[in-house]
Amino acid sequence: MGYHIENITVVTWDNDELRIIKNATVETEGNKITYVGGNKNDGSKGEGKVGIDGTGKVLIPGLVNAHTHVPMTLMRSYADDLDLHTWLFDHIFKIEDRLTDEDVYWGSLLGMMEMIAGGTTCFNDMYYFVDRIAEATAESGMRALLSRGLTNNEDKDDYSDDYRIKEAVETFKKWHGAMNDRIRVAFAPHAIYTCAPKYIRAIRDTAEKFGTCIHVHVDETLKEHNDSLNQFGKTPVRHLYDLGLFDLPTIAAHCVHVTEQDMELMKEKSVSFVHNPGSNLKLGSGIAPVPEALRKGLNVALGTDGASSNNNLNMWEEMNLAALIHKGVRRDPLAVRAEEAFKMATVNGAKALGFNNVGQIKEGFVADMVILNFSKPHYLPEHNPVSNLAYSAQASDVETVFVDGRILYDKGEYKTLDTEKILYNVNKVCQRLFG
Repeated sequence: MGYHIENITVVTWDNDELRIIKNATVETEGNKITYVGGNKNDGSKGEGKVGIDGTGKVLIPGLVNAHTHVPMTLMRSYADDLDLHTWLFDHIFKIEDRLTDEDVYWGSLLGMMEMIAGGTTCFNDMYYFVDRIAEATAESGMRALLSRGLTNNEDKDDYSDDYRIKEAVETFKKWHGAMNDRIRVAFAPHAIYTCAPKYIRAIRDTAEKFGTCIHVHVDETLKEHNDSLNQFGKTPVRHLYDLGLFDLPTIAAHCVHVTEQDMELMKEKSVSFVHNPGSNLKLGSGIAPVPEALRKGLNVALGTDGASSNNNLNMWEEMNLAALIHKGVRRDPLAVRAEEAFKMATVNGAKALGFNNVGQIKEGFVADMVILNFSKPHYLPEHNPVSNLAYSAQASDVETVFVDGRILYDKGEYKTLDTEKILYNVNKVCQRLFG
């Protein structure tokens, strides 16, 4: 089965070229994009395909949330207005100790409802009870890179009996490449302040054995940065570099306090830098040096972080913040341009997660796509559709969402999720946890 979309404006990055194609036709077959361009010269109107009229609408690649903790929807608006370490150690960890795998499953589905309706088609998650998150992902139809967050500050030479790493290995064996390669699995040392150096090496060695990538929090707070200098005599980036973690493809979340020298090391090892502006602002962690990272040629992606520290999974807000806050801080309107923010949210995110056939509206790529209604007042007059995406777009403007060539959401209707059942069970979970 395929789709024939006509009279639509396509906005996409094609490798390093921004393309805007007006009055375009896009066709899919199975899970692939088979045609992108003007009206087809063969006179074909997509016989045998489902037709969609794109008049007044824009087609973009699905948004990629490159760092989040989806089950933390259950803690949305809980323990707000605190610094990260107080929020995490005094409040969040205590609730998480009480979570069951069933809680994580329903919290994940709630987050997937939010992401799908907002045009996010792919996400990178770090949490635990990952088997249940994978089940939810499979049911939702979304694309994801999943990892079991690994924490252990016990310093020893042999971690072969570590139940966390064993769980991560079992998750990898069960889910990596599953659901037509919609689900992949990484290994995730949580952070340098929750992982002993030898534990990080053990995780690195395990990930290397299975040929997969790393997902890690890096230099999120000034406390983490200074503690690393005091404990190891080096920055968090240098510490992880010296441990050999960056010898594997690595997704580094936050990077708020990385230095120029750190970014040189990250560039050397092709580490992806994930900017989480909303969460970092809310927790008072600071503002990551994104303009400098872009100038150095780092792959900069965008993430929401968890809904407990954001408080949503809305990638449009992250794109907007990424395009605005650096301008204000640096008094430079060119610090991060609209098209750069859009690239971070699409093709750069796909590259960070290793989905090399995702993130672009391009023939041969997987059909992860989003249709937005651009006929609303806040888009008019439509001088520049890329500026509209970064500065005007709202999650509620999302009309249709495709993943792997399949429609997951259309005009307010979820095609894969039982929303009433999800909301009922989420309420039951929250009554037990907080009631």
